[in-house]
Amino acid sequence: MMIRTERKYIEILRILKEHQEPMGAKRLSELMAERGFVLSDRAVQYYLRYLDEMGFTEKVGNMGRILTPYGMNETESALVGERIGFIISRLERLAFRSTFDPVTQTGDVAYNLSVVPEERFDEVLNAFDAVAAARCGFFSSYRVLDNDSRVPEGSVGIITVCSITMDGVFQNRGIPVHMAFGGRLSIEHGEPIRFVDLIGYRGTTIDPLQLFISAGLTSVGSMIATGTGIALANVREVPAAAESQVRETVAQMRKSGFVFPVIMGPAPFNLPSDPYRISLVSYSGMNFVASVFEKKIPIRTEIGAGNIPFSRIMPPN
Repeated sequence: MMIRTERKYIEILRILKEHQEPMGAKRLSELMAERGFVLSDRAVQYYLRYLDEMGFTEKVGNMGRILTPYGMNETESALVGERIGFIISRLERLAFRSTFDPVTQTGDVAYNLSVVPEERFDEVLNAFDAVAAARCGFFSSYRVLDNDSRVPEGSVGIITVCSITMDGVFQNRGIPVHMAFGGRLSIEHGEPIRFVDLIGYRGTTIDPLQLFISAGLTSVGSMIATGTGIALANVREVPAAAESQVRETVAQMRKSGFVFPVIMGPAPFNLPSDPYRISLVSYSGMNFVASVFEKKIPIRTEIGAGNIPFSRIMPPN
């Protein structure tokens, strides 16, 4: 069907799916332009008439179009292929915008934004503090937001450093880095043993670590309390020839409060061996989130919410 191959149709459906209210041709034209598709109002009307004929959209008086239930199903089906690789593309964009310099401890880092109920804030802080003390997050601290329009009334926002910051540091030093996998790392008696599951970032439509958390497949709290459990970790690959530069960079970042790597080498744990690459395994900042979720506390997290100055993530003096 044309709907599956014509990108302009897909973008119009995507916009209508993202907005609940009816939308007219003029507004659709403006939003399409923001996404790189310059279409006149008349051209958008042409596309909308076709979508109406297909039964994917319908007019709501003079207010504009909305998706029909049939259109919603078709949109979700048509966009699956579009979403594959979206997560890693978004993270790579944040890495490019990360300017953190571990030597001067200045520049921007990528961050995650979590929102929790205000009435359970003390419980959340206890869980976050336990992860930080156990050094199983990506960064040694976090910051509570004072004011942010993204945090609704009755909730509290918390920002944690996103591990994609590391990719930005490597890239700024000319070190090629590949975010390969997100996985569940088995810990026994305080020692990381092996990966239980791995999901490649380039072949998924959702973040692997969020999937593991929502499915209840972590036991970060148990790991902290007993030394045995399942934590979240990421796997990056760098050229073996750059190992000395990587180790130097890692050492500098650790002095700035970063907690990694768990291990690095040609074939750590049960990862496949590659003579030309070394794997760098690091705990994920999503372990903060997993520890809260395990306590049945509602938490909503946007991974890679943006970039902020490093000074804003540091704890106040």
